[in-house]
Amino acid sequence: MFGHEKGAFSGAINRRVGRFELAHGGTIFLDEISEVPIDVQVKLLRVLQEREFERVGGIKAINVDVRVIAATNRDLGKSIREGKFREDLFYRLNVFPIPLPPLRNREGDVPLLVHFLVDRFAARTGVRITSVGKATMERLNRYSWPGNIRELENVLERAIILSNGPMLEIDPEVFASPTADHSIDTDHSSSAMSAAGVGQTRPLESLESNTRSHILTALEQSGWIIDGPHGAAKILGLHGNTLRSRMKKLGIARAPHER
Repeated sequence: MFGHEKGAFSGAINRRVGRFELAHGGTIFLDEISEVPIDVQVKLLRVLQEREFERVGGIKAINVDVRVIAATNRDLGKSIREGKFREDLFYRLNVFPIPLPPLRNREGDVPLLVHFLVDRFAARTGVRITSVGKATMERLNRYSWPGNIRELENVLERAIILSNGPMLEIDPEVFASPTADHSIDTDHSSSAMSAAGVGQTRPLESLESNTRSHILTALEQSGWIIDGPHGAAKILGLHGNTLRSRMKKLGIARAPHER
């Protein structure tokens, strides 16, 4: 955040300008402010109070005029009590607090975010998605989203990668994680849920692992043929070059003895 002088430490072969210096006359956004180490919090407090700092290894104070916006998903009051966050820094930052409710408390925002993110991910991956299934949108609305916006992004990106048509459909099992709100599961009775037990719910695979498995299944079905009417790319609804790129990224290659 504060830069360093040439020779300030091993590997500092050039002077480096820090984020605060670059933001002079503008705004700097400090995400996850609760994760800033205590020793850096001291320097950050000086910037907010005195509007000046020194580069690492420097002796000259540098004056800055910066608007600071900080964000966190942690309880800073608890961090202060645990000695992990300075109370004086908290009050310097807490000038104009803007509490942002979690996604589970903003049901009306979900459809807007879904359409925005689907358009973005579809364009990025080269997949044509024209609509979202009604049942899928209802599940997205009812899910509690313990992972907030990041979880919504991951679920939608995964669904788009695995989509087989212009209408986006998401399997109900995607929402059956141990942290899910089980009231959204309309495919099972409450007695069945009680018999199965919440603790026995099958955990979700990572997005990368699930995507890799899906691609491998399609390759096996096609006999490792990528292009053509019966190729893996056709099965997955992807362009051949897009599939090759994902295979390379995921380290998917046909074993020599299978060729």
